[in-house]
Amino acid sequence: MLANALTGLKVIDFTQVMAGPTCTLCLADLGADVVKVETPTGDLSRALSPWVNGEGVAFLALNRNKRGIVLDLKQPSHRQAAQELIAQADVLVESFRPGVMARFGLDYASVSADNPRLIYCSVSAYGQHGASRDLPGVDGVLQAVSGLMSVTGAPDGEPCKVPVPVVDLVTGSLAAISVLAALQERQRTGLGQHVEASMFASAIALQHVSFASYFADGVAPGPQGNAAPYSTPNEALRCADGWIMVAAYHPARWQALCAAIGAPELACDPRFAENKSRLQHRQTLLRELEARMLAHPRAFWLEKFTAVDIICGPINDYAEVAQSAPFVEAALAESVQHPVAGTLTLARSVLGAVGERPRARRAAPTLGEHTREVLAALGMPAGAIDSVAATSPSQT
Repeated sequence: MLANALTGLKVIDFTQVMAGPTCTLCLADLGADVVKVETPTGDLSRALSPWVNGEGVAFLALNRNKRGIVLDLKQPSHRQAAQELIAQADVLVESFRPGVMARFGLDYASVSADNPRLIYCSVSAYGQHGASRDLPGVDGVLQAVSGLMSVTGAPDGEPCKVPVPVVDLVTGSLAAISVLAALQERQRTGLGQHVEASMFASAIALQHVSFASYFADGVAPGPQGNAAPYSTPNEALRCADGWIMVAAYHPARWQALCAAIGAPELACDPRFAENKSRLQHRQTLLRELEARMLAHPRAFWLEKFTAVDIICGPINDYAEVAQSAPFVEAALAESVQHPVAGTLTLARSVLGAVGERPRARRAAPTLGEHTREVLAALGMPAGAIDSVAATSPSQT
């Protein structure tokens, strides 16, 4: 089972908010023993709205299957505990600004001397090199500077951010891929290495096709609302009671769409016969399509289009998604018991093999919940554990 694929792998997690925790969440869901290290004030995502019994939902969502400890790296004894953890680890993931770990003596050059097999992953806004490396960044800002906000939203509208933290999530996912690749390389060489994930570079990766188009013709794309810039019809179309998304730009599907709406003549119209000409006359085409589709509700068109293999789907809100057949059949939600927040329903891991998917082995940790447990496993003396654990709210 892929849920046990990384069993025995020891990961030390010095990340917070969303990008870095997404990386370590992937590793934890695949069976790794992830120890999340927080400051005495905790991961910043604990303070993000909304909350359940005072516990931040963002933190709960991204930190399942991890154990949590508190270390104040400004204190020598806590840095010593961190060094002992790292010396026994397979993977370290950190999301400080470049240079911060070096100030604590926990940078790759320092810790790899004692643990040459360590895979050390640095997650940052702009990467580990260059003039921009010291700049701070969060998801919204990276959506802006990477060009993503310039192509979202409605034409002639204000710049529009993707409301989900898409740059954070893709950065964390790419970081996990890099870690897994480095582990495979270690199988051959016996040595670890320093890998990185840049939020800026990851945001560019989201736009590979768009940048390829820009480099090809030198024209900077702009926002097109719900429409794909490279094909049509491939956008949201209005029905009598709402909207559906339709992708019928393939020649056979375009002809099937025209027949389904009772307008076979559109397929022969020189303005609409091929994708290139349809793009040139997109607004006229949409008026022709919606003039016919407004006569019937979504359910009518979805049934009619599906019957002739037109790719389509309703534009659902979250309530509709949670009740939809694909969501229910794939069991994409699960209940987790948290000691403070109580019973939670969260999105499940999507990693897995056919017929199986990892389940949450444990809820996200309370602040410092496992400090004593983790330090005791290192063989630290009881007095040293007491000194460090005194800063852990869950241990006092």
